[in-house]
Amino acid sequence: MPDARNPFTEATLHGSFGKAGASEATPVEGFCDSADGSVFRIRFMPSSPGDYTYTVAYRQGSFEMKHSGTFRASDGHRRGPIRVDPKYLWHFIWEGTGEHYFFNGTTAFWLMGWREERVINNCIERLQRLKINRIRVLLSGAANIFWGEPVMTGDNFSMFLRPWIAEAPQSFDHPGIDYTRFNVSYWQKWERMLRFARNRDVIISVIQDISTHKAQPAAGSEDERRYLRYAVARLSAFSNITWDLGDDLDSFRDEKWAHETGTLIESWDPYKHLASSHPVHREHQDRASDWFGFTSIQNWSRRQHQVKTCRIIPQTNEEYGYEDHYPHWAPAPDGDSAETLRRMAWDIAMAGAYGTAGESCRRGTNIWPDTGGGWINGRGDDTMVMLKGYEHMVDFFTSFEWWKAEPHDELVSHGAYCLAKPGEIYAVYLPQRPICGNSEAFEHQKECGEVTIKLEPGSYEARWFSANTGETVPLPPVEGPTWTLPKTPGWLDWALLLQKRR
Repeated sequence: MPDARNPFTEATLHGSFGKAGASEATPVEGFCDSADGSVFRIRFMPSSPGDYTYTVAYRQGSFEMKHSGTFRASDGHRRGPIRVDPKYLWHFIWEGTGEHYFFNGTTAFWLMGWREERVINNCIERLQRLKINRIRVLLSGAANIFWGEPVMTGDNFSMFLRPWIAEAPQSFDHPGIDYTRFNVSYWQKWERMLRFARNRDVIISVIQDISTHKAQPAAGSEDERRYLRYAVARLSAFSNITWDLGDDLDSFRDEKWAHETGTLIESWDPYKHLASSHPVHREHQDRASDWFGFTSIQNWSRRQHQVKTCRIIPQTNEEYGYEDHYPHWAPAPDGDSAETLRRMAWDIAMAGAYGTAGESCRRGTNIWPDTGGGWINGRGDDTMVMLKGYEHMVDFFTSFEWWKAEPHDELVSHGAYCLAKPGEIYAVYLPQRPICGNSEAFEHQKECGEVTIKLEPGSYEARWFSANTGETVPLPPVEGPTWTLPKTPGWLDWALLLQKRR
Protein backbone atom coordinates (compact mmCIF):
# COMPACT_ATOMS: atom_id res chain seq x y z
CA MET A 1 0.00 0.00 0.00
CA PRO A 2 1.18 3.58 -0.63
CA ASP A 3 2.84 5.06 2.44
CA ALA A 4 4.47 8.29 1.22
CA ARG A 5 5.39 10.70 4.00
CA ASN A 6 4.30 13.55 1.74
CA PRO A 7 2.02 12.25 -1.03
CA PHE A 8 2.05 15.64 -2.78
CA THR A 9 5.78 15.42 -3.48
CA GLU A 10 6.67 11.72 -3.30
CA ALA A 11 3.96 10.08 -5.41
CA THR A 12 2.44 10.59 -8.85
CA LEU A 13 -0.56 9.36 -10.79
CA HIS A 14 -0.55 9.48 -14.59
CA GLY A 15 -3.04 8.21 -17.13
CA SER A 16 -3.74 7.91 -20.82
CA PHE A 17 -7.24 8.09 -22.34
CA GLY A 18 -8.40 7.53 -25.91
CA LYS A 19 -11.30 6.50 -28.10
CA ALA A 20 -11.57 2.73 -28.45
CA GLY A 21 -9.77 1.65 -31.60
CA ALA A 22 -8.05 5.01 -32.09
CA SER A 23 -4.28 5.29 -32.33
CA GLU A 24 -4.05 8.58 -30.42
CA ALA A 25 -4.47 8.94 -26.67
CA THR A 26 -4.54 11.95 -24.33
CA PRO A 27 -2.05 11.97 -21.44
CA VAL A 28 -3.64 13.15 -18.19
CA GLU A 29 -2.09 13.82 -14.80
CA GLY A 30 -3.80 12.83 -11.57
CA PHE A 31 -3.58 14.40 -8.13
CA CYS A 32 -3.58 13.53 -4.46
CA ASP A 33 -6.97 14.26 -2.88
CA SER A 34 -6.29 13.46 0.76
CA ALA A 35 -3.80 14.72 3.31
CA ASP A 36 -2.57 11.20 4.10
CA GLY A 37 -2.24 10.04 0.49
CA SER A 38 -5.00 7.44 0.77
CA VAL A 39 -6.95 8.96 -2.15
CA PHE A 40 -5.62 9.88 -5.58
CA ARG A 41 -7.89 10.90 -8.43
CA ILE A 42 -7.58 11.39 -12.16
CA ARG A 43 -10.09 13.24 -14.31
CA PHE A 44 -10.73 13.08 -18.03
CA MET A 45 -13.07 15.30 -20.05
CA PRO A 46 -14.10 13.48 -23.27
CA SER A 47 -14.76 15.78 -26.20
CA SER A 48 -17.38 13.45 -27.71
CA PRO A 49 -19.53 10.49 -26.66
CA GLY A 50 -18.41 6.93 -27.33
CA ASP A 51 -16.34 4.04 -26.00
CA TYR A 52 -12.97 4.84 -24.43
CA THR A 53 -9.98 2.92 -23.12
CA TYR A 54 -7.62 4.07 -20.40
CA THR A 55 -4.53 3.13 -18.45
CA VAL A 56 -3.41 4.68 -15.16
CA ALA A 57 -0.15 4.26 -13.27
CA TYR A 58 0.60 5.15 -9.64
CA ARG A 59 4.28 5.58 -8.78
CA GLN A 60 6.01 6.10 -5.45
CA GLY A 61 9.75 5.61 -5.48
CA SER A 62 10.40 2.16 -6.94
CA PHE A 63 6.80 1.07 -6.33
CA GLU A 64 4.45 1.10 -9.33
CA MET A 65 0.86 -0.03 -9.75
CA LYS A 66 -1.00 0.03 -13.08
CA HIS A 67 -4.60 -0.42 -14.09
CA SER A 68 -6.39 -0.46 -17.46
CA GLY A 69 -10.03 -0.43 -18.40
CA THR A 70 -12.82 0.83 -20.62
CA PHE A 71 -15.82 3.09 -20.18
CA ARG A 72 -18.54 4.67 -22.27
CA ALA A 73 -19.06 8.43 -22.34
CA SER A 74 -22.61 9.62 -23.00
CA ASP A 75 -23.58 13.02 -24.35
CA GLY A 76 -23.85 15.41 -21.42
CA HIS A 77 -25.39 18.12 -23.62
CA ARG A 78 -22.95 20.67 -22.23
CA ARG A 79 -21.58 23.56 -24.19
CA GLY A 80 -18.00 22.62 -23.38
CA PRO A 81 -15.00 24.97 -23.15
CA ILE A 82 -14.93 28.34 -24.85
CA ARG A 83 -12.56 28.69 -27.80
CA VAL A 84 -11.50 31.39 -30.21
CA ASP A 85 -13.75 31.26 -33.27
CA PRO A 86 -11.44 29.97 -36.05
CA LYS A 87 -13.34 32.00 -38.65
CA TYR A 88 -14.03 35.22 -36.73
CA LEU A 89 -10.86 35.55 -34.68
CA TRP A 90 -12.00 38.49 -32.54
CA HIS A 91 -14.73 36.34 -30.98
CA PHE A 92 -15.46 33.22 -28.92
CA ILE A 93 -17.48 30.05 -29.46
CA TRP A 94 -18.62 27.19 -27.24
CA GLU A 95 -16.69 24.15 -28.45
CA GLY A 96 -19.44 21.67 -27.65
CA THR A 97 -22.20 23.35 -29.66
CA GLY A 98 -20.51 25.86 -31.97
CA GLU A 99 -22.70 28.63 -30.52
CA HIS A 100 -21.11 32.03 -30.20
CA TYR A 101 -20.27 33.27 -26.72
CA PHE A 102 -20.93 36.92 -25.91
CA PHE A 103 -18.38 37.48 -23.15
CA ASN A 104 -20.10 39.48 -20.36
CA GLY A 105 -17.96 39.37 -17.25
CA THR A 106 -17.74 40.60 -13.70
CA THR A 107 -15.14 40.40 -10.95
CA ALA A 108 -15.55 38.62 -7.60
CA PHE A 109 -11.95 38.23 -6.47
CA TRP A 110 -12.63 36.77 -3.01
CA LEU A 111 -15.77 34.80 -3.89
CA MET A 112 -14.16 31.77 -2.25
CA GLY A 113 -13.68 33.73 0.96
CA TRP A 114 -17.30 33.02 1.90
CA ARG A 115 -17.32 30.21 4.43
CA GLU A 116 -20.87 29.07 3.65
CA GLU A 117 -21.19 27.61 0.18
CA ARG A 118 -24.84 28.61 -0.05
CA VAL A 119 -23.62 32.22 -0.21
CA ILE A 120 -21.18 31.37 -3.01
CA ASN A 121 -23.95 29.60 -4.92
CA ASN A 122 -26.38 32.46 -4.40
CA CYS A 123 -23.79 34.91 -5.74
CA ILE A 124 -23.29 32.85 -8.90
CA GLU A 125 -27.02 32.32 -9.37
CA ARG A 126 -27.81 36.02 -9.02
CA LEU A 127 -25.08 37.01 -11.48
CA GLN A 128 -26.20 34.38 -13.98
CA ARG A 129 -29.76 35.73 -13.83
CA LEU A 130 -28.29 39.11 -14.81
CA LYS A 131 -26.72 37.38 -17.86
CA ILE A 132 -23.20 37.44 -16.49
CA ASN A 133 -21.45 34.45 -18.05
CA ARG A 134 -17.91 34.92 -16.77
CA ILE A 135 -16.60 35.61 -13.25
CA ARG A 136 -13.01 36.42 -12.29
CA VAL A 137 -12.15 34.49 -9.10
CA LEU A 138 -8.90 34.17 -7.13
CA LEU A 139 -7.50 30.71 -6.47
CA SER A 140 -4.91 32.11 -4.07
CA GLY A 141 -4.70 35.55 -2.54
CA ALA A 142 -4.77 37.63 0.61
CA ALA A 143 -5.23 41.30 1.43
CA ASN A 144 -5.17 43.43 4.56
CA ILE A 145 -6.66 46.48 2.88
CA PHE A 146 -10.18 47.09 1.63
CA TRP A 147 -9.55 49.99 -0.76
CA GLY A 148 -11.88 52.26 1.19
CA GLU A 149 -14.81 49.88 0.75
CA PRO A 150 -17.30 48.90 3.51
CA VAL A 151 -16.06 45.31 3.70
CA MET A 152 -14.83 43.56 6.84
CA THR A 153 -13.77 40.02 7.58
CA GLY A 154 -15.70 38.02 10.14
CA ASP A 155 -17.05 34.59 10.97
CA ASN A 156 -18.72 34.40 7.56
CA PHE A 157 -16.03 35.87 5.29
CA SER A 158 -12.25 35.87 4.97
CA MET A 159 -9.77 37.68 2.73
CA PHE A 160 -7.23 34.87 3.13
CA LEU A 161 -7.43 32.23 0.40
CA ARG A 162 -4.94 29.48 1.22
CA PRO A 163 -4.55 26.58 -1.24
CA TRP A 164 -1.82 25.16 1.03
CA ILE A 165 -1.70 23.97 4.63
CA ALA A 166 -0.81 26.88 6.93
CA GLU A 167 -0.07 27.15 10.64
CA ALA A 168 -1.95 30.47 10.89
CA PRO A 169 -4.04 30.78 7.71
CA GLN A 170 -5.76 33.98 8.92
CA SER A 171 -2.47 35.78 9.52
CA PHE A 172 -1.47 38.22 6.81
CA ASP A 173 2.20 38.61 7.77
CA HIS A 174 3.06 35.19 9.22
CA PRO A 175 0.69 32.49 7.91
CA GLY A 176 3.33 29.75 8.19
CA ILE A 177 2.50 28.12 4.86
CA ASP A 178 3.86 24.70 3.92
CA TYR A 179 4.08 25.02 0.14
CA THR A 180 4.65 21.26 -0.21
CA ARG A 181 1.21 20.29 1.14
CA PHE A 182 -2.13 21.31 -0.30
CA ASN A 183 -5.26 22.23 1.62
CA VAL A 184 -7.43 19.51 0.12
CA SER A 185 -10.72 20.72 1.61
CA TYR A 186 -10.21 24.16 0.04
CA TRP A 187 -9.62 22.64 -3.40
CA GLN A 188 -12.71 20.45 -3.02
CA LYS A 189 -14.72 23.56 -2.18
CA TRP A 190 -13.37 25.17 -5.37
CA GLU A 191 -14.49 22.18 -7.41
CA ARG A 192 -18.01 22.32 -6.00
CA MET A 193 -18.15 25.98 -6.99
CA LEU A 194 -16.99 25.11 -10.52
CA ARG A 195 -19.66 22.41 -10.87
CA PHE A 196 -22.36 24.80 -9.73
CA ALA A 197 -21.18 27.44 -12.22
CA ARG A 198 -20.80 24.89 -15.03
CA ASN A 199 -24.41 23.80 -14.63
CA ARG A 200 -25.36 27.43 -15.33
CA ASP A 201 -22.98 27.96 -18.28
CA VAL A 202 -20.86 30.40 -16.29
CA ILE A 203 -17.15 30.50 -17.12
CA ILE A 204 -14.78 30.96 -14.18
CA SER A 205 -11.51 32.77 -14.76
CA VAL A 206 -9.07 30.95 -12.47
CA ILE A 207 -6.73 33.71 -11.24
CA GLN A 208 -3.59 32.07 -9.88
CA ASP A 209 -2.69 34.91 -7.49
CA ILE A 210 -2.78 38.67 -6.87
CA SER A 211 -0.30 41.43 -6.07
CA THR A 212 -1.77 42.37 -2.67
CA HIS A 213 0.34 39.99 -0.54
CA LYS A 214 3.73 38.29 -0.32
CA ALA A 215 2.74 34.84 0.98
CA GLN A 216 3.45 33.23 -2.38
CA PRO A 217 5.93 30.62 -3.57
CA ALA A 218 9.06 32.16 -5.05
CA ALA A 219 8.82 32.95 -8.75
CA GLY A 220 9.88 29.98 -10.87
CA SER A 221 10.52 27.81 -7.82
CA GLU A 222 9.74 24.12 -7.48
CA ASP A 223 6.99 25.04 -5.01
CA GLU A 224 5.35 27.42 -7.48
CA ARG A 225 5.53 24.93 -10.34
CA ARG A 226 4.02 22.24 -8.11
CA TYR A 227 1.13 24.59 -7.24
CA LEU A 228 0.37 25.46 -10.85
CA ARG A 229 0.67 21.86 -12.00
CA TYR A 230 -1.63 20.70 -9.21
CA ALA A 231 -4.17 23.34 -10.26
CA VAL A 232 -4.09 22.08 -13.84
CA ALA A 233 -4.40 18.45 -12.73
CA ARG A 234 -7.40 19.18 -10.49
CA LEU A 235 -9.29 21.80 -12.47
CA SER A 236 -8.60 21.36 -16.19
CA ALA A 237 -11.27 18.66 -16.64
CA PHE A 238 -13.89 21.30 -15.81
CA SER A 239 -15.07 22.69 -19.13
CA ASN A 240 -15.99 26.12 -17.72
CA ILE A 241 -12.58 27.57 -16.89
CA THR A 242 -9.98 29.85 -18.38
CA TRP A 243 -6.54 30.47 -16.88
CA ASP A 244 -5.30 33.85 -15.65
CA LEU A 245 -1.64 33.93 -14.58
CA GLY A 246 -2.31 36.64 -12.02
CA ASP A 247 -4.04 39.92 -11.29
CA ASP A 248 -1.84 43.02 -11.66
CA LEU A 249 0.73 40.45 -12.74
CA ASP A 250 3.52 42.86 -13.66
CA SER A 251 3.51 44.03 -10.02
CA PHE A 252 4.97 40.71 -8.85
CA ARG A 253 6.15 38.73 -11.92
CA ASP A 254 8.11 39.75 -15.02
CA GLU A 255 7.49 39.09 -18.71
CA LYS A 256 10.01 36.24 -18.89
CA TRP A 257 8.16 34.47 -16.08
CA ALA A 258 4.81 35.03 -17.83
CA HIS A 259 6.08 33.51 -21.07
CA GLU A 260 7.63 30.48 -19.38
CA THR A 261 4.67 29.88 -17.08
CA GLY A 262 2.01 30.36 -19.74
CA THR A 263 3.86 27.93 -21.99
CA LEU A 264 4.11 25.38 -19.17
CA ILE A 265 0.41 25.59 -18.31
CA GLU A 266 -0.50 25.06 -21.95
CA SER A 267 1.77 21.99 -22.07
CA TRP A 268 0.25 20.54 -18.88
CA ASP A 269 -3.40 21.23 -19.76
CA PRO A 270 -4.74 18.32 -21.87
CA TYR A 271 -7.66 20.47 -23.07
CA LYS A 272 -5.80 23.69 -23.88
CA HIS A 273 -8.22 26.00 -22.10
CA LEU A 274 -7.86 29.62 -23.11
CA ALA A 275 -5.31 31.48 -21.00
CA SER A 276 -4.30 35.08 -20.47
CA SER A 277 -2.58 37.37 -18.00
CA HIS A 278 -3.78 40.60 -16.44
CA PRO A 279 -0.98 43.13 -15.89
CA VAL A 280 -1.34 46.73 -14.79
CA HIS A 281 0.24 47.88 -18.05
CA ARG A 282 -1.12 46.19 -21.15
CA GLU A 283 2.23 46.25 -22.97
CA HIS A 284 3.43 43.62 -20.46
CA GLN A 285 1.50 40.83 -22.16
CA ASP A 286 2.85 37.85 -24.08
CA ARG A 287 0.34 38.32 -26.89
CA ALA A 288 2.55 36.91 -29.66
CA SER A 289 2.92 33.51 -27.98
CA ASP A 290 0.88 30.43 -28.79
CA TRP A 291 -0.30 29.94 -25.20
CA PHE A 292 -1.89 33.40 -25.08
CA GLY A 293 -5.56 33.02 -26.01
CA PHE A 294 -7.07 36.49 -25.54
CA THR A 295 -6.17 39.86 -24.09
CA SER A 296 -7.14 40.78 -20.54
CA ILE A 297 -6.11 44.40 -20.21
CA GLN A 298 -6.98 47.11 -17.75
CA ASN A 299 -7.62 50.59 -19.04
CA TRP A 300 -9.49 53.10 -16.91
CA SER A 301 -9.92 55.80 -19.54
CA ARG A 302 -13.38 57.01 -20.47
CA ARG A 303 -12.61 56.75 -24.19
CA GLN A 304 -12.95 53.00 -24.40
CA HIS A 305 -14.04 52.94 -28.02
CA GLN A 306 -10.50 53.86 -29.10
CA VAL A 307 -8.65 51.20 -27.07
CA LYS A 308 -7.14 48.50 -29.30
CA THR A 309 -4.31 45.98 -28.87
CA CYS A 310 -3.54 44.98 -32.48
CA ARG A 311 -3.16 41.16 -32.57
CA ILE A 312 -6.21 39.40 -34.00
CA ILE A 313 -7.41 37.53 -30.94
CA PRO A 314 -10.42 38.40 -28.79
CA GLN A 315 -9.92 41.70 -26.99
CA THR A 316 -11.21 42.11 -23.44
CA ASN A 317 -10.86 44.99 -21.02
CA GLU A 318 -11.31 43.26 -17.68
CA GLU A 319 -10.67 46.25 -15.47
CA TYR A 320 -12.05 49.57 -16.68
CA GLY A 321 -13.82 50.50 -13.49
CA TYR A 322 -15.51 49.34 -10.32
CA GLU A 323 -18.90 50.82 -9.56
CA ASP A 324 -18.77 53.66 -6.98
CA HIS A 325 -15.04 53.03 -6.46
CA TYR A 326 -12.79 56.10 -6.53
CA PRO A 327 -9.11 55.46 -5.83
CA HIS A 328 -6.81 58.31 -6.85
CA TRP A 329 -5.95 56.68 -10.21
CA ALA A 330 -9.60 56.22 -11.22
CA PRO A 331 -11.82 58.78 -12.94
CA ALA A 332 -13.29 61.31 -10.51
CA PRO A 333 -16.97 61.01 -9.50
CA ASP A 334 -19.20 60.19 -11.23
CA GLY A 335 -16.70 58.47 -13.51
CA ASP A 336 -17.34 55.07 -11.92
CA SER A 337 -21.07 55.34 -11.45
CA ALA A 338 -23.33 52.53 -12.61
CA GLU A 339 -24.57 54.73 -15.44
CA THR A 340 -21.09 55.71 -16.64
CA LEU A 341 -19.82 52.13 -16.59
CA ARG A 342 -22.91 50.91 -18.42
CA ARG A 343 -22.18 53.35 -21.23
CA MET A 344 -18.49 52.36 -21.23
CA ALA A 345 -19.58 48.75 -21.76
CA TRP A 346 -21.40 49.84 -24.92
CA ASP A 347 -18.32 51.75 -26.08
CA ILE A 348 -16.25 48.58 -25.72
CA ALA A 349 -18.80 46.30 -27.39
CA MET A 350 -19.22 48.70 -30.30
CA ALA A 351 -15.47 48.38 -30.94
CA GLY A 352 -15.95 44.63 -31.40
CA ALA A 353 -14.44 43.87 -27.98
CA TYR A 354 -15.66 42.59 -24.61
CA GLY A 355 -15.46 43.74 -21.00
CA THR A 356 -15.56 42.87 -17.33
CA ALA A 357 -16.81 45.34 -14.73
CA GLY A 358 -17.10 45.14 -10.96
CA GLU A 359 -20.24 45.87 -8.97
CA SER A 360 -20.39 48.30 -6.07
CA CYS A 361 -19.32 47.15 -2.60
CA ARG A 362 -21.41 49.85 -0.91
CA ARG A 363 -24.07 47.47 0.42
CA GLY A 364 -21.45 46.14 2.81
CA THR A 365 -19.95 42.91 4.06
CA ASN A 366 -20.17 42.71 7.86
CA ILE A 367 -21.18 46.37 7.68
CA TRP A 368 -24.83 47.46 7.52
CA PRO A 369 -26.95 46.47 5.64
CA ASP A 370 -24.57 43.52 5.06
CA THR A 371 -26.10 42.45 1.75
CA GLY A 372 -23.24 43.32 -0.59
CA GLY A 373 -19.57 42.95 -1.33
CA GLY A 374 -19.64 43.48 -5.09
CA TRP A 375 -16.33 43.20 -6.90
CA ILE A 376 -14.51 42.05 -3.75
CA ASN A 377 -16.60 38.93 -3.05
CA GLY A 378 -19.43 38.73 -5.59
CA ARG A 379 -22.42 39.36 -3.32
CA GLY A 380 -25.19 41.81 -4.20
CA ASP A 381 -28.83 42.66 -3.71
CA ASP A 382 -31.71 44.02 -5.77
CA THR A 383 -30.81 47.66 -5.09
CA MET A 384 -27.71 47.18 -7.26
CA VAL A 385 -28.80 47.93 -10.82
CA MET A 386 -25.62 48.33 -12.86
CA LEU A 387 -25.62 44.82 -14.29
CA LYS A 388 -29.29 45.18 -15.25
CA GLY A 389 -28.06 47.72 -17.79
CA TYR A 390 -25.47 45.23 -19.01
CA GLU A 391 -28.25 42.66 -19.37
CA HIS A 392 -29.94 44.94 -21.91
CA MET A 393 -26.69 45.18 -23.86
CA VAL A 394 -26.43 41.38 -24.01
CA ASP A 395 -30.01 41.21 -25.29
CA PHE A 396 -29.22 43.65 -28.08
CA PHE A 397 -26.05 41.99 -29.34
CA THR A 398 -27.33 38.44 -29.12
CA SER A 399 -30.37 39.40 -31.21
CA PHE A 400 -28.20 39.40 -34.35
CA GLU A 401 -24.98 37.78 -35.61
CA TRP A 402 -22.73 40.28 -33.86
CA TRP A 403 -19.57 38.25 -34.50
CA LYS A 404 -19.90 38.91 -38.24
CA ALA A 405 -19.95 42.70 -37.79
CA GLU A 406 -16.79 44.80 -37.57
CA PRO A 407 -16.26 48.43 -36.53
CA HIS A 408 -17.23 50.80 -39.36
CA ASP A 409 -17.59 54.19 -37.69
CA GLU A 410 -16.79 55.80 -41.04
CA LEU A 411 -20.30 54.85 -42.21
CA VAL A 412 -22.04 57.10 -39.65
CA SER A 413 -21.82 60.77 -38.73
CA HIS A 414 -21.92 63.04 -35.68
CA GLY A 415 -20.13 60.84 -33.16
CA ALA A 416 -22.21 57.70 -33.61
CA TYR A 417 -20.60 54.24 -33.56
CA CYS A 418 -21.27 51.51 -36.10
CA LEU A 419 -20.65 47.78 -36.28
CA ALA A 420 -21.45 46.40 -39.70
CA LYS A 421 -21.29 43.58 -42.13
CA PRO A 422 -21.96 45.94 -45.05
CA GLY A 423 -25.01 44.98 -47.03
CA GLU A 424 -26.27 42.63 -44.28
CA ILE A 425 -26.07 44.08 -40.75
CA TYR A 426 -25.66 47.59 -39.36
CA ALA A 427 -25.68 48.13 -35.59
CA VAL A 428 -25.51 51.82 -34.68
CA TYR A 429 -25.02 53.23 -31.19
CA LEU A 430 -25.71 56.84 -30.27
CA PRO A 431 -23.79 57.68 -27.07
CA GLN A 432 -25.67 59.70 -24.49
CA ARG A 433 -26.69 62.89 -26.23
CA PRO A 434 -27.40 66.31 -24.71
CA ILE A 435 -30.92 67.69 -24.74
CA CYS A 436 -29.95 69.65 -27.86
CA GLY A 437 -31.93 72.81 -27.26
CA ASN A 438 -30.60 76.05 -28.69
CA SER A 439 -27.60 76.55 -26.38
CA GLU A 440 -26.77 72.86 -26.27
CA ALA A 441 -26.94 72.57 -30.05
CA PHE A 442 -24.41 75.39 -30.32
CA GLU A 443 -22.07 73.86 -27.75
CA HIS A 444 -22.46 70.25 -28.93
CA GLN A 445 -22.77 70.62 -32.68
CA LYS A 446 -21.18 67.23 -33.35
CA GLU A 447 -23.45 65.32 -30.98
CA CYS A 448 -26.63 67.23 -31.79
CA GLY A 449 -26.52 67.02 -35.57
CA GLU A 450 -28.60 64.57 -37.57
CA VAL A 451 -26.94 61.17 -37.89
CA THR A 452 -26.71 59.67 -41.35
CA ILE A 453 -25.60 56.18 -42.31
CA LYS A 454 -24.18 54.94 -45.60
CA LEU A 455 -25.77 51.65 -46.65
CA GLU A 456 -25.24 49.19 -49.43
CA PRO A 457 -28.21 49.38 -51.84
CA GLY A 458 -31.20 47.39 -50.67
CA SER A 459 -34.03 47.32 -48.18
CA TYR A 460 -33.48 46.84 -44.43
CA GLU A 461 -35.62 46.03 -41.43
CA ALA A 462 -35.02 48.56 -38.65
CA ARG A 463 -35.71 48.95 -34.96
CA TRP A 464 -34.64 51.22 -32.14
CA PHE A 465 -33.32 49.71 -28.91
CA SER A 466 -33.08 51.64 -25.64
CA ALA A 467 -29.67 50.88 -24.14
CA ASN A 468 -31.00 52.09 -20.80
CA THR A 469 -34.27 50.16 -20.52
CA GLY A 470 -34.18 47.44 -23.19
CA GLU A 471 -37.28 48.83 -24.91
CA THR A 472 -37.54 48.13 -28.65
CA VAL A 473 -39.34 50.39 -31.12
CA PRO A 474 -39.88 49.08 -34.67
CA LEU A 475 -39.36 51.39 -37.64
CA PRO A 476 -40.59 51.22 -41.24
CA PRO A 477 -38.26 49.52 -43.75
CA VAL A 478 -35.17 51.53 -44.65
CA GLU A 479 -33.73 51.95 -48.15
CA GLY A 480 -30.06 52.55 -49.02
CA PRO A 481 -27.66 53.92 -50.04
CA THR A 482 -27.93 56.81 -47.53
CA TRP A 483 -30.40 57.22 -44.71
CA THR A 484 -30.89 59.87 -42.05
CA LEU A 485 -31.80 58.43 -38.68
CA PRO A 486 -35.04 59.76 -37.21
CA LYS A 487 -35.04 61.36 -33.79
CA THR A 488 -34.51 58.84 -31.01
CA PRO A 489 -37.70 57.83 -29.18
CA GLY A 490 -36.30 59.11 -25.88
CA TRP A 491 -33.34 60.62 -24.07
CA LEU A 492 -30.12 58.93 -22.98
CA ASP A 493 -28.37 56.48 -25.29
CA TRP A 494 -30.06 54.42 -27.99
CA ALA A 495 -28.99 51.74 -30.44
CA LEU A 496 -30.37 51.03 -33.89
CA LEU A 497 -30.31 47.69 -35.68
CA LEU A 498 -30.66 47.39 -39.45
CA GLN A 499 -30.79 43.95 -41.07
CA LYS A 500 -31.26 43.20 -44.73
CA ARG A 501 -34.79 42.15 -45.62
CA ARG A 502 -35.07 38.62 -46.94
